[in-house]
Amino acid sequence: MNTLDTMFSLLTSFQLQQVIVPVSQLISAVHSLKSSATASVQSLHQHFTTEHNSSLTEGGISLRDLGLSEIKVAHLEELVNRLLPTVRPEERPAVLSSWRTSHVSSGSFFHNKHGFSQKRFGGFCPPGFNRQQHSPLEEVCSELQFLPVWVQNRSFKTLRSKSKGVKSGSDHVEDSQTNIPPLMKGADGESLDQLIKSKNLQENQQDAFKLGFTEGFMKSHSYTKGTRDSLRRTRFLTLAIILSGIYFLSWIPTFFERFRTSGFGTPVSPVQMKNVTFEHVKGVDEAKSELQEVVEFLKNPHKFTALGGKLPKGVLLIGPPGTGKTLLARAVAGEADVPFYYASGSEFDEMFVGLGASRIRKLFKEAKVNAPCVIFIDELDSVGGKRIESPVHPYSRQTINQLLAEMDGFKQNEGVIVIGATNFAEALDNALIRPGRFDTHVTVPLPDVKGRTEILKWYLSKIKVDPAVNAEIIARGTVGFSGAELENLVNQAALKAAVDEKEVVTIKELEFAKDKIVMGPERRSVEIDMKNRTITAYHESGHAIVAYYTKDAMPINKATIMPRGSTLGHVSMLPENDRWNETRAQLLAQMDVSMGGRVAEELIFGEEFITSGASNDFDGATKIAKMMVTRFGMSDKLGVMTYRDVSKQSPETQAAIEQEVRTLLKDSYERAKIILKTYSNEHKKLADALLRYETLDAKEIQMVLEGKSLDQ
Repeated sequence: MNTLDTMFSLLTSFQLQQVIVPVSQLISAVHSLKSSATASVQSLHQHFTTEHNSSLTEGGISLRDLGLSEIKVAHLEELVNRLLPTVRPEERPAVLSSWRTSHVSSGSFFHNKHGFSQKRFGGFCPPGFNRQQHSPLEEVCSELQFLPVWVQNRSFKTLRSKSKGVKSGSDHVEDSQTNIPPLMKGADGESLDQLIKSKNLQENQQDAFKLGFTEGFMKSHSYTKGTRDSLRRTRFLTLAIILSGIYFLSWIPTFFERFRTSGFGTPVSPVQMKNVTFEHVKGVDEAKSELQEVVEFLKNPHKFTALGGKLPKGVLLIGPPGTGKTLLARAVAGEADVPFYYASGSEFDEMFVGLGASRIRKLFKEAKVNAPCVIFIDELDSVGGKRIESPVHPYSRQTINQLLAEMDGFKQNEGVIVIGATNFAEALDNALIRPGRFDTHVTVPLPDVKGRTEILKWYLSKIKVDPAVNAEIIARGTVGFSGAELENLVNQAALKAAVDEKEVVTIKELEFAKDKIVMGPERRSVEIDMKNRTITAYHESGHAIVAYYTKDAMPINKATIMPRGSTLGHVSMLPENDRWNETRAQLLAQMDVSMGGRVAEELIFGEEFITSGASNDFDGATKIAKMMVTRFGMSDKLGVMTYRDVSKQSPETQAAIEQEVRTLLKDSYERAKIILKTYSNEHKKLADALLRYETLDAKEIQMVLEGKSLDQ
């Protein structure tokens, strides 16, 4: 039996793998099986009936049909006939249903699918089934599974879907009730009519039952449809979100690329400053003289290098805002007629690591190509601040490190001058301001009275101004103004003249602009009753009287009771020159003038009717008194000793300081009271004039105090 299995497997492999084997090899294989095959055939022959033998004989299978006519081996024909008998027609399987499960792997795909071979169709087989012609050996081998012999076959099971209506273990197709919706069936799958009959409903109840059943079916159908639509919308929304996410992810590289190439990622273009020279810079003569050396370096570097000198690498401009640091840097480039590169320190600060350093490299690379040139970095403290360990910005030091490397990296005398500007020099890193990087430090201070006069004349020359306007008077009243603030003052005056429909700007518009900048805009809409106006008039005239009759006080510029900002009135002083130092008498005079307002209220209205309007005056007077005692050494009791932090002193010292301050303020109050009592008539005349005219300048105040009429 094992020998037959081996031979069947060999023959089957020839068919399945479609291998062409020479006849000589086949003869050798048959000779090796001759002895065992003969015994097996004889044993097998005993089990075959005469009917089988007759059918085999009638089959008439010849060696020529099998392609074995050349084999001359005894009993080979008998062996082949017994191994490959012809199956009788009654033993052939009937045509199976298309839903039958195949349990035996046949020799062809057609046989596995339909359960019978192509040959069984005979002449009635459709044309499409006969496209492939098989050899007689292949056709005979395909019939082996129907022989009444023991053959080992490969079998498998097929998992059926319940939706096809096939029941396990049966070949029946689903019945006609399968396609009926569940709501139209009863408990056992019966129809609606059968359900009504089983309920034994009367005729008048059958219509109501059908109507209710129909309504329930429609509601269920509507609910099912709504659920289906909701699921469809959910799927659509999910698909839209997924597609949007894919699009966003695909756009992220482009997003980072745009940020990476922004700013100095594009070529840096220099600017020619031919129209800006030192003639356009006013009020900072010392800074101009120091920068003139840099201009000479840029114009003629060989003049200095011939003696072994080195071209400075960097110039640091230090000064308050608005003093003209940027204008000075532009003037340097304009005087030397070299390209000017401008950059702000904030431009190098980015959220992406390494972008600030990359921009600095790009800037210096472009500057070296166009040397000699000037690189101006405004607000240097934002990029050159002191390096600290910051867990929030661990890479914040890369930008300043790159700046340090660039300034110390390019060759000497290469012709690239770096000018930095800052108003907060204390925040700069020490490595940035050492010699070899920013070699020269130039201080750009607030302009003095001479500088303010020059600046005002420069800006007044650009507008239509009254020839009678004296720029020096305006400059004397703008102590502490920067160049930018003076430019704003002139511009505000021009706007005021335009609103008043005047052809030229007069001193009145300039004074109005100055008061607006110092004290705020006028509050003409504020309604103040006559009593408060009278108190304000006597209060402000008290300041003016004490200032006018005190020897060391500053001259009066203007007195007004027009509300501005948070004040109801104001008396402005006009120093003749800038005070670099102040004497003890001048400080005491300032305290006396501050006390004049409260003293006037007390003398005119009584101690019960004094107001809170003198709070700012007391603040100024107290500050001066404390400075005299603790900083200036102007106290006889405490001597020439400074007390910067009074809270750290001993209780006795603190008490002594407070006593000295209180004494100075009390003495100042008494001096102001004496002056106002002495000049009480002048005090009343000046208060009446303020109530009538609201604002009086220095000349008008003098006329009132001299008894002259202002109507003339």
